[in-house]
Amino acid sequence: QVQLVESGGGLVQAGGSLRLSCVVSGRTLSTYAMGWFRQAPGKEREFVAAISWNGDNTQYEDSMKGRFTISRDNAKNTVYLQINSLKPEDTAVYSCAADSTFRFDYSDYEGYDYWGQGTQVTVSS
Repeated sequence: QVQLVESGGGLVQAGGSLRLSCVVSGRTLSTYAMGWFRQAPGKEREFVAAISWNGDNTQYEDSMKGRFTISRDNAKNTVYLQINSLKPEDTAVYSCAADSTFRFDYSDYEGYDYWGQGTQVTVSS
């Protein structure tokens, strides 16, 4: 059984940085493309970023480019999301997801096979 566990969230002041981690167990991480999504209270789930199985290709939501960086270490079965210059509007639960299929566009959350439970990021002004 594949499990995804996120960590690294917390309370941070605006302008700060966080690095979120997602550890995958049960299958080799290199089997999957990986994505990060976020959901703020009262809002729909929002695509943040995705990375191909070998890390050669990344995809970002347009509004996330520049402050968000997705990366992966298949040897550690871990995917990361670095968030810089945090803003209060970044407050949300951030979840990672694994997709076993090849797609040209990983922004659609319905295509993912497995999800983590999420980690809360709260940015104070």
